[in-house]
Amino acid sequence: MPCETLLHQVEANVATITLNRPQSLNALNAQLLGELSELFTGFILDPEVRVIVITGAGEKAFAAGADIRELAQTDASSGEQLARRVQSIFREIHTSTKPVIAAINGFALGGGCELALACTLRLAADTAKLGQPEIKLGVLPGWGGSQLLPRLIGHSAALKMMLTGEMITAAEALRLGLVDEVLPAAELLPRAQTLAAAIAAQAPLAVAACIEAVRFGAERPLLDALALEAEIFGRLCGTDDKREGTAAFLEKRKPVWVGR
Repeated sequence: MPCETLLHQVEANVATITLNRPQSLNALNAQLLGELSELFTGFILDPEVRVIVITGAGEKAFAAGADIRELAQTDASSGEQLARRVQSIFREIHTSTKPVIAAINGFALGGGCELALACTLRLAADTAKLGQPEIKLGVLPGWGGSQLLPRLIGHSAALKMMLTGEMITAAEALRLGLVDEVLPAAELLPRAQTLAAAIAAQAPLAVAACIEAVRFGAERPLLDALALEAEIFGRLCGTDDKREGTAAFLEKRKPVWVGR
């Protein structure tokens, strides 16, 4: 699909989406969000795409949040509509059973941090800064941040970020568990794509099942989550890929996954 605010490519089962508004620090305006939603949905439906990487154009920013000029025009009604719309877009990313890796190459602030939070894994350049500065605009993180951030780093650390609006370094984000790896900027995207390729080489049904078990199991009581795990395990045991995986192990060869 033609995109004016995004770049994208697919190589070896890995799709890479680049937020491409570097002159605006890749701010998430209405056009970019609409194009991201459409492009992401297309990749979810594409059987050739197994893992998705999201990064930002330029060296300064992953995404510096919402477009403030657009935000300034909202009132109570349109503000709630905006929040629900973007939550829906980010929820598709968050609940995707295809892994989504955020390669945070610079500032990830406000909605940019919330986009990263929606991803399955987060890698950051050592120069990156992350934050939820919405309080300085008189609002709160309304695109999922007030809910996803405390689930990831705990209530106190999340509230400190939200109540002060202060940015944290990539090293601090790693300490808190907000990001999974920190790398020199030049190594960030290659590492993200290498990690994506390693995941894409696994059995796709098992990859999706791992995400399903963790994402949905975390929302249930432990006994219910264990029952879900057993149900998913049984489901996988009936697949061609499980038969191929066990046969390949016993025959000392690489498996050939078929996704069924």
